[in-house]
Amino acid sequence: MPNITLSLPEEVYRKMKRRTDVKWSEVARRAIVERLERLEGPVAFRASTSDLRDMIVESGVELEKIPVEDAIRYYRKTKELEWKRTSTIQAN
Repeated sequence: MPNITLSLPEEVYRKMKRRTDVKWSEVARRAIVERLERLEGPVAFRASTSDLRDMIVESGVELEKIPVEDAIRYYRKTKELEWKRTSTIQAN
């Protein structure tokens, strides 16, 4: 995988160095992928929140009946899978 060099203001760099829990190359990689997708169009199907809600309602799922704890768990799992998906896109 090719490498790139970024220039940052000194203050931003100092703040980043204090956050050793963050993989900054992943943050930059993901930001670049997302910007390219906006510029070039989606890589895969994308829908707005209202479109997704309409599709769910049409499928017969009653969102109001899903326990909040389950919704939060599903949301976190979806975010995790999306992170893995976008990270994998970069590796290919």
